Amino acid sequence: MRAMQLNEIGAALQPVERDDPVPGEGEIRLRVEACAVCRTDLHVVDGDLPDPKLPLIPGHEIVGIVDRVGAGVEASRLGRRVGVPWLGQTCGCCAYCAMGRENLCDRPAFTGYTRDGGFASHVIASSAFAFDLDSDADPVALAPLLCAGLIGWRSLQAAGEGRRIGIYGFGAAAHIIAQVAIWQGREILAFTRPGDGEAQRFARDLGASWAGGSDERPGRDLDAAIIFAPVGALVPTALAAVRKGGRVVCGGIHMSDIPAMPYALLWQERELVSVANLTRHDAEVFFPVAHEAGVRTHTRTYALEEANAALADLRAGRFSGAAVLVP
Repeated sequence: MRAMQLNEIGAALQPVERDDPVPGEGEIRLRVEACAVCRTDLHVVDGDLPDPKLPLIPGHEIVGIVDRVGAGVEASRLGRRVGVPWLGQTCGCCAYCAMGRENLCDRPAFTGYTRDGGFASHVIASSAFAFDLDSDADPVALAPLLCAGLIGWRSLQAAGEGRRIGIYGFGAAAHIIAQVAIWQGREILAFTRPGDGEAQRFARDLGASWAGGSDERPGRDLDAAIIFAPVGALVPTALAAVRKGGRVVCGGIHMSDIPAMPYALLWQERELVSVANLTRHDAEVFFPVAHEAGVRTHTRTYALEEANAALADLRAGRFSGAAVLVP
């Protein structure tokens, strides 16, 4: 198998060849068709997330074909297209798993972080955490749904029933979930890096009623705001933009520190909440919704060996939508 491997935090990924992996009990092997590049991959590579497995193959938005199964996995899974997300395994027995909140499992495994991921030609995954996908769909278009889509969906659910939603950071997750929210009849307002006219045009093309810099105010209060940009300073900004009783959702796995702010921004029953990981139930609900809503992912493809370029372009905001590696 070919892969792009992280050997040292902060260093460039290195191309490697390994023996083809063999799935263990309850596992499957995928021939990777596509793997989207997520901002969480940047956080892993840059050391923002502690203690990754090293050496590590990143990548957790994986689409591929099952070409081998381990003991205890039905042979009928062979040849199927499946998707592998960030949450790669849970213990199934802690208090959080028992209450149906497996996203908060005490002993989880994460794809492309604590176990090898999809920046590779092949990957091993838990069969129980691999979702069947449409065999006729474009694997490149599907890949961003495995994290950007699922986290976007969980964030939108956490935002509640508000009709006017502000999105801070208009990247992969935002461009997917904005389409879903507009299909639901909600109004989307997009907040981008100040002066990023390209991202603002992209948001308006997708149906946003307003798009501007995060330092701007649209002239009307938001019912809720979702922050995808990993910028803690946006928390007080978003709280100031939501109405009384409104909610701000932090959708990223990592964010810079939230600065000191006056209590008045939180008062009047405004709420600040975070979203952590995902559950398999999220996928069961989201994929049919994305299909019904006609979600179209906007992607830029890179060869597997161009993974470092894809990460650099994501870090610099050089494209709209999602980067996808194609082995």
